[in-house]
Parts: sequence; structure tokens; C-alpha cells
Amino acid sequence: MLKLYMIRHGMTYGNTQGRYIGTTDEPLLPEEAADLKKYDLGCVDRVYASPRKRCRETAEILYPGQEITLVEEFAECDFGEFENKNYQELSGNPNYQKWVDSGGTLEFPGGESRKEFRERCIAGLNRVVLEAYENQWAEAALIVHGGTIMSILEAYGFPHQDYYSWHVKNAEGYRVRLDPEAYLRGSRQLIVDGRIVRGDSHE
Repeated sequence: MLKLYMIRHGMTYGNTQGRYIGTTDEPLLPEEAADLKKYDLGCVDRVYASPRKRCRETAEILYPGQEITLVEEFAECDFGEFENKNYQELSGNPNYQKWVDSGGTLEFPGGESRKEFRERCIAGLNRVVLEAYENQWAEAALIVHGGTIMSILEAYGFPHQDYYSWHVKNAEGYRVRLDPEAYLRGSRQLIVDGRIVRGDSHE
């Protein structure tokens, strides 16, 4: 079995403001970077990360000295015209109201649809599982975005839950496991063993 530690990046300024931060390449808050340095998550066979700065910095802090493979497909959703805005700033925007009324299922105007985003994230996961299988790795960490985690687990998480049920706070996530051979044959199930809360080790 392959164990995956799916962890959302640490806090950024936009997160503190409740903004839709997707393509905006924000760094971690300095105080957040300092806080994350208190934690030692141990070693894994490979660390994967979204190419966004907030994920790269989180990966470097949580897994110091380990090789990090950037996976472009793990980048956060493109929020289009909602990018870097919060709900107060979007109040009165008819496109935003339509999106809210849809339960967040409509495509972001000028951005991605949830389906497009999910398919992109799954393509990234497929790459990770294949590489882990070929190298017979037992553990890997994925330092990604909240949306990336929610998309993957909505698709393949067990027990099944809807997209928003998989939401996690910054620097938190989930422990999951899967059978790489079965996954690559098309039996794609990620068994969720529990939450990762800030400061957890992998023990």
C-alpha cells in the first residue's frame, strides 16, 4: 500500500482576508513560516508540491533537505474574475451571485470549472501514483492547495463525501492509502485514515 500525506499549504495574507487565491503567487506569512519550523514531520520517499510559492515554501519547511518534485497539475483552481477578491468585494457582482446560487458548481467566469479543475488534479495524482509504483515507494507527501485536496477526495476518497466536506485549514490535511497497482488498473479508491492537524508527525 502507498501512504499519501495530503497537506494544504500554510497561511498567506490573502487567506487572512478570505480572498479567492488561485493563480496569485503569494508567499507564506513570515509568522506562519516561523511557526511551521517548529514541526518535524519526518522523512518520506518523495515530496510533491504545487508550483505555487506558498506550497513550495511549506514543503521546504515541513520536509527540510528532501527532494521536492513540482507538479503543475496540483496548482490551485483559476478563479477567473473572482481572483484575489473576497465576498465583500464581490457583493453585488451578478456573476458572483449566480455562482453562489449554484452551490459553487458553475464555472468561474474567465477561469476554470470544477470539472476541469478536478480532472487536472487527478492527472497530477496519476503521475504521482505511477512514479511511486515504479519506484516501489511506501510514503509520499503532497503539499498542495485546499481545492486540490477537495477535488481529489471528492473523486476517489473513501468513505465518499462531497467536495466541501473535505475542506481543511492551512497546514492541515489527510492521511490516505491506496493500492498503486489496483489504482493504475482503474480501481481508484483512496482510503482516508484520518486528519492531519497542525504539528502532527506521520507516526
